[in-house]
Amino acid sequence: MRQITAGLFQSMDGVVQAPGGPDEDRSDGFSLGGWIVPHVGETVGGFIDTVFDGEFDLLLGRRTYDIFAAHWPRITGDAFADKFNRAAKYVLTSSSEPLAWANSHALPDIDAVAALKRTDGPKLIVQGSATLYPALLSAGLVDRLYLITFPLILGRGKRDLPGADPGAWRLLEHRVSEGGAIIAVYAPAGAVATGSFALDD
Repeated sequence: MRQITAGLFQSMDGVVQAPGGPDEDRSDGFSLGGWIVPHVGETVGGFIDTVFDGEFDLLLGRRTYDIFAAHWPRITGDAFADKFNRAAKYVLTSSSEPLAWANSHALPDIDAVAALKRTDGPKLIVQGSATLYPALLSAGLVDRLYLITFPLILGRGKRDLPGADPGAWRLLEHRVSEGGAIIAVYAPAGAVATGSFALDD
């Protein structure tokens, strides 16, 4: 059984669109792409290194796959890029367009992701691919969820976890970067508990 680790970069108002570059995702007129770049310092970079430590495969949505496939194969002589290029890439997609990046495999639906999780192999890492999260969370497939919240309010753009089913999560670790980003790692903790502050009559 594989572990699925999923992570999102988000603003304080929950925007996850185009964190890494101006042209990453300009849909709906989004013009603030690359918003994490000035804020990624030693602490955030070191945490990302630990996420991708050891062997892993990637689980991606089609948009993120296309962004990665246009970038990582062009980088040579870099240990991090070598890991991405060597890893198996599993892409949840309904498109029939070919997956040209080496060692890429199409998955037709969330049931195929669940079947992949039941196989032996390295951990599966979801990076970006925000549209995958509701289905993955609803199916109970995410073992670890890390959120890196950057000290920005963007005011517009695609938000994190749209339409996800309710669920409680337990904080496993957290840290604050020198630039004010908050890194938090969670594990599933069952159903949402509720209560009331109302006074008994």
